[in-house]
Amino acid sequence: MAWDIRGQYMETCNCDFICPCILMGLGGATHGTCLFAMAYRIDEGNFDGTSLNGVKFVLVGRTPETMDKGNWEVGVIADSQASPEQQDALAKITSGAAGGPVSNLAPLMGKFLGLESRPIEFEGDGNQWTVRVPEMLDQSVAGVRGLGGEDMYIDNVGHPAANRLGLAHATHSRFHAFGIDFEQEDGRNNGHFAPFHWQG
Repeated sequence: MAWDIRGQYMETCNCDFICPCILMGLGGATHGTCLFAMAYRIDEGNFDGTSLNGVKFVLVGRTPETMDKGNWEVGVIADSQASPEQQDALAKITSGAAGGPVSNLAPLMGKFLGLESRPIEFEGDGNQWTVRVPEMLDQSVAGVRGLGGEDMYIDNVGHPAANRLGLAHATHSRFHAFGIDFEQEDGRNNGHFAPFHWQG
């Protein structure tokens, strides 16, 4: 059961910029508990012969302190426009049952909060991205640029999405899903974006 997916990832969390989960040793999460929404758009993908091109999903979660402490609580929003075969493939990938990066997070997982099938909009380009899920999530990020005007990145982070992440501010971040509620619109909280490539 071989699979390979690649596309675009973006995330917001409730930590102030820059998230201390990424920069280990800077203390706990800004507000004690980390709330996050990691969104993924598969641009090219195949799971055991099933095309996953264009399929989207979001992992919404809560962790005590920083992410490395474990006891993650995570729910999955799966693309309602996906076929039953694609939905099944997504379930196996996002649960870690099919191997790959999510399976590597197994020691950190504490509780699965469920799966919801909803339409997902994932739009943007370059360093600006927006993801919307009706009644559940609406978030946007804008990349941070250095003094030379170029986008800033952080490397070797060990993040499940990618090892190199774009640094961003969340221009707004609202999610109400799986009993996790967060709203912030002042541009202070953290965001990331990156191309991703998973396989198993």
